[in-house]
Amino acid sequence: MHILVVEDNPTIATNLYGYLEACGHCVETAPDGIQGFRLAWQDSIDVVLLDLAIRHTDGMQLYCRLRKEKHVKPPILMLTPRDMLRDMLTGLELFEDDYVVKPFALEEVDARVRALHRRRIGRGTTQAVKVGDLTYDPAALVVTLAGTRVKLPPKCLRLLDLLISNPGRVFSRKEIEFDLWGERQETSDRVRYHMHLLRRSLLDAGGRDPIETVHGKGFRLPPAA
Repeated sequence: MHILVVEDNPTIATNLYGYLEACGHCVETAPDGIQGFRLAWQDSIDVVLLDLAIRHTDGMQLYCRLRKEKHVKPPILMLTPRDMLRDMLTGLELFEDDYVVKPFALEEVDARVRALHRRRIGRGTTQAVKVGDLTYDPAALVVTLAGTRVKLPPKCLRLLDLLISNPGRVFSRKEIEFDLWGERQETSDRVRYHMHLLRRSLLDAGGRDPIETVHGKGFRLPPAA
């Protein structure tokens, strides 16, 4: 994923750059709003991380300018001080973006970035995805396993869409929570419930459960499921 970090605090920018690069992303940084706006015009940018307290321009103004003037609009994850939270939420009502409040955990930033990117990709994906004998058609919302149709509720469809989007990749509980609900859950009960429902539905339809549990890490759909 190609990420642009617009952040004028060198310590925060360096930490974000190092962590996100280590997670496998390609990262560019901009120390102010002027350079940030220029770099955001690259068509290859998948997600923008924007500090609302950026210098040389008001962060909310830069956010609105990107939303108004840029033809291809990557999702934006706003990094906001708590005292700016109320003003920032007004802008979020207009677009499908997200925010984290400073100070934040780097792991949370990565999880939210991935969830934003998946929502963006999902909006433009209409072709059926097939992994082994498991098929998901996002346009028709139809799932089949070994030729048998599997009926799933919306959250289980979203969960399957997450797993089948990247076969072989282990998705942590936190990533699943951000993808399904947009925030961290107090307990793991909701993830466990929907994962159990999805696996039981697949087992009942196809006679097997193609999802693997990677103990201590999360869940994955093997490439040859």
